[in-house]
Amino acid sequence: MGLFSKPKMKPPVDPLDLAGQQSGKLLGYYGAEVPKWLQLQEELGPQLMAQMFGQTGQFLGGVGGQPGLEALQLSTGQRAGETLGQLRAGEIGQMTGQTGLARGLVEAMSPEQAAVVQGFASEAERARASAQGVTPEERRGYEQQARETFQASGRLGGNLGIVSEAMGREDVMARKRAEAAQAGGRSYDAAQKFYTAPGLSLLGQSPLSYEAGRSTLGMALTGGPASSGQFDYNAPLVFAGQRASAMDAYNMAKFQADQQRKAQTMGLITKGIGLAAAPFTGGLSAGLGLSGLAGGAAGATGLSGMGLSAGMGLSGLFGGIPKATPVY
Repeated sequence: MGLFSKPKMKPPVDPLDLAGQQSGKLLGYYGAEVPKWLQLQEELGPQLMAQMFGQTGQFLGGVGGQPGLEALQLSTGQRAGETLGQLRAGEIGQMTGQTGLARGLVEAMSPEQAAVVQGFASEAERARASAQGVTPEERRGYEQQARETFQASGRLGGNLGIVSEAMGREDVMARKRAEAAQAGGRSYDAAQKFYTAPGLSLLGQSPLSYEAGRSTLGMALTGGPASSGQFDYNAPLVFAGQRASAMDAYNMAKFQADQQRKAQTMGLITKGIGLAAAPFTGGLSAGLGLSGLAGGAAGATGLSGMGLSAGMGLSGLFGGIPKATPVY
C-alpha cells in the first residue's frame, strides 16, 4: 500500500450475525459445562447437606464437651428466673418494711381526710356487726307488723302468722346486709384513694436522694475531665494520621510537578532538535524550488546558507531558540 493509496476498509458486520455467533458460543459453553456442574452437585450435595445438618446439630446440642444453644438457653433462662425472683423478693420486702412509713406520711399530710377514711371504716364495721343478727327493737317491730296484719283478717296465731314473722325477720336481715355491703364499699374506695394509690406511687418511685446522687455523678464525670484539660489518649494516633495524609498529599503534588516539568523539558528538547534539523530539511526542500538556502545565505558573510542555518540550529539547542523560517 503506497503513501497516498486508499486504505482498505473492513466490511461492516451484521449485528444479527454477531448475536447469532455469540448465542451459539454461549449455548455451546452451557451445554459442555452445565452437565459437569450438575454431576458435581449430585456427588457433593449429600455430603454438604450432611455436614450442614451435623454442624447444626452440634450448634444446638453442643460439641467437645461444651453445651449447645439449647442447654445455654435453658441454663440462662433458669438463672434469669432465679435472679428476677430474688430481686423481686428483696424489692417486695423493702416495700413491705416501708409501708408503715408511707401510710404515716399520707396521714400526716392530711389528718382531716384520714379521719374521714377512718369514719367510713368504722361505719362499715358497725354495719357488718349489725348484719349478724337483729336487735330486740327490730324483732318487736316485724312481729308487731305481722300480728296487726293477721289480726285484721281474723287469723292471728295461725301458721301464716308464724311464717310472716319469719319473713319479716329475713327482710330486716337482708336490708342490714345490703347496708353493710354498701358501707364496706365506701370504706374500701376511700382507703384505696387515700392510702393504697399514693402509697404504691411513693414506693414505686426512685428515691430523691438516688436521683440527686446520679445527677451529681453525671456532673462529676462531665466536669472532672473538663477541669483536667480533657486529655485525649487518641491524640497521638489522630496526629499521626493527619501527618500521614499531609505527606501523601505533598508527595502526590511533588510527583505531579516533577512529571509536568519533565514533560516541558522533553518538549523543549524535541522542539530544539526540530529547529536544529530545520536547515537540513530546508535544504532538501530547496532542491524542489524553495528558498531555504537563499534565506540562510542572505544573512551570512563568506559562509553557505546551509552552514549558517546549521549553526543557528545548534545555538538554538544549547541557548536561546531562534525563529526559524517555515518551509512550505
